[in-house]
This record gives sequence, structure tokens and C-alpha cells, in this order.
Amino acid sequence: MAEQLFSTGEFAKRANVTVRTIHYYEKKGLIRPEKISDSGYRYYGQREFARLQRILTLKLLGFSLEEIREFSLNENDRDFLQRSFAMQLSLVRKKIEHLKAVEESIQNVSGMFAKNDVPDWDEITKLIRIINMDGDLVEQYKNGKNIDARITLHSRCSSNPQSWFSWIYEQMNLAPEMKVLELGCGSGMLWKENQKKIPAGCHILLTDISSGMLEDTKKNLSGSCLAKFSYEVMDCCDIRSEAAAYDKVVANFLLFYLRDIKKAVTEISRVMKPGGTFICATYGEHHMQEVEELVKEFNPKIQLSAVRLYENFGLENGEALLSQFFDRVEKREYPDELRVTDIDLLADYIMSCHGNQREYLVPEYEKFKAFLRGKLKKKGYIRITKQAGMFIAGAVRK
Repeated sequence: MAEQLFSTGEFAKRANVTVRTIHYYEKKGLIRPEKISDSGYRYYGQREFARLQRILTLKLLGFSLEEIREFSLNENDRDFLQRSFAMQLSLVRKKIEHLKAVEESIQNVSGMFAKNDVPDWDEITKLIRIINMDGDLVEQYKNGKNIDARITLHSRCSSNPQSWFSWIYEQMNLAPEMKVLELGCGSGMLWKENQKKIPAGCHILLTDISSGMLEDTKKNLSGSCLAKFSYEVMDCCDIRSEAAAYDKVVANFLLFYLRDIKKAVTEISRVMKPGGTFICATYGEHHMQEVEELVKEFNPKIQLSAVRLYENFGLENGEALLSQFFDRVEKREYPDELRVTDIDLLADYIMSCHGNQREYLVPEYEKFKAFLRGKLKKKGYIRITKQAGMFIAGAVRK
């Protein structure tokens, strides 16, 4: 049975939008006609209603049209629509949670005036903070999506049978009753993967600068565990803890993002107990170098990162920086390489980077994936160098 098609006017009327809106979204590449007649009339199929619904939902949630366009990059995938609706549902639920928090805070502030003519400015400040958290939804989703893309590529394509998070955990040497601080915990994968290994009585404070990311971490760690987790939004340059509070401090791929690394390390050394340990992961100058070479070959204008992060804090220079604060600094490298056989995983990883690749790759995404498939055919896999590791620092300098 042939699919029913709708003219531009019919499509706009059924969707309760203007014809001008349909034309605009088509010009942006967000929707496309199923058929164009010889006389130039455009006709749209049922799938375009799903695309339009996605556009309107994501706009409501605060995403720009350019960001929405990126959600359509893999829509030829058979399961794309199902994943799209699941993503939208998750975002809408987070929006609802945020609005409920705003509602509760407004009720609290309003209730004050029934009891007292003098407002509680702390409560009003709290309300302002909650309202401003709304913008975090978009950023948190993008950051979480990018983190997931990187973790997925490494977990599925690594040659080392021991996962990165298992290796990191092994180096920590946790003992019962220890107090642990993780800075920039992301989605909490370090602890989710190793929950059953954590000794009894450990208290672990997980911090991140993103409140939305911490909410995801709470959900990821909602299962039973012998450790006690707590969560706090925190800037690692301003650690709100008393001195000598923690046996272990962990920073997994964090320091090289900071504007003032020395200030952060000063804070870290302050909150470490005598005999405590700082576990700090980073990577070296050759890490993932073939990915940079691939995108440069496709388009020399692409830069996957505006800053060479390993120059800020990497395996080559990290020891010198940490030695200003600690008497003992040891470097340990994680032996691994990637052998990529799934082009979608590699493309998702590349799109997750911090550079200008979206500007050049989104308009030519299918052409870029064809380029990657050509590279894959030569050997049956694409080899990518990994140069990741950590510094273990102890004995704070007096």
C-alpha cells in the first residue's frame, strides 16, 4: 500500500505550523520532501511528521537549530526513530524535574510573605540559582552525549582486555573506611563499573561543576553498594572541605581543562590527609593521533581541538608540575591501542571533540562516512594509537 503524501499546505496544517516554517526547516536541512513533482510541488510523508515533532520538542527544550541538525546525522539507521524518542523523553523528564524545583522554590518564597513582611533573601537567591540551572539541560546533555561517545569507542575497540576504569580503580588501592574525593566525576562510570569492588565503609564524595551531570551520576549509582556516596556541585579550584580530609583524591582527565591548574593542585594538596594519594589521569602527545590525521586528510581546515590539552597537562610535562606540590610523583601508562571496525563509533567520537569539526562535517556527513569506510576497507580495521596514563602523587610538600 502506497504511503500517503501531503502537499506543503496540508502538511503544515496537520502539524499546526505555518508553510513558511516548513520552508525554513527544509532550507536548514532538517526536513525534506518525499517527492517533488515535475511542476515543483513538494509532498511530505509520514516520517516527516516525526522529524518535525523532534525539531519542535528540542526547540522547546532550548536546543538551537544547528544542534538539532546534528541529531539527524544517523537517521538512516533503522533504530534511529526509537532512539530519538527515547532521548526526547529523557530530556523532557529532566525539564519537568527542573520546573518542579522552580515551582517548589516559588511556593517557599511566596509562603514567607504570609508569615513575615521581610523576605528571606537567601531563599530568593536560591530561587534565582534554580531558575538559571535551566540552561544546564542543553549543555549537560551535549557533554553527556560527548562523554558517552568517547567511552563507547574506547570500551568496544580497545585491545587491552582490562577496561580503563577497572585499571584506574586498581591503581587506587582502596581500603575499608577510606574517604575519597573525585573531582569532575562526569557520569560516575569509574564507580558504576567497580561498585562491587569498593571496600565496606568507604565514603566517596563525587563532585562536578555540572548539576545535571551529578543528577545522572546519582541515577547511575542508585543500586546497592557497601560504599556511601555523596554528591556536590563544586569547582575544583575551590574545594569546600576542611584540610587533611581525604585519603584519596581522583581527577580523571580533568586538569588539562583548567585555566589555573596550580590553584586546583594547591587545593587538592590541602585537602589530602598525611599519607594520602592523588590519582590524576591524562594523556600524551601521540594519543589518538591517527584521528587527527584522518580528519585533516578529509578537510585540512578541521581542528578537533582549539587547544592541545596535553600541552597544558600531559604525560610529558605533568610530573614536573606535580613535583612542585608533592615529594613523590610516579607515572604509570595504560598499555592499549584501538582497532576500529565500526565507522559509526568513530564518526560519533570525532563529532564529540571540542573543535570546529561540526562546521565542516555536518553538511558532508555521509561523504565523510564514505571516506572512513574507504579507509576501513584497506586493512579491515583502522588502528589508533592510545597514550593514556596517570600520575600517582603523595607526600605533600611542606
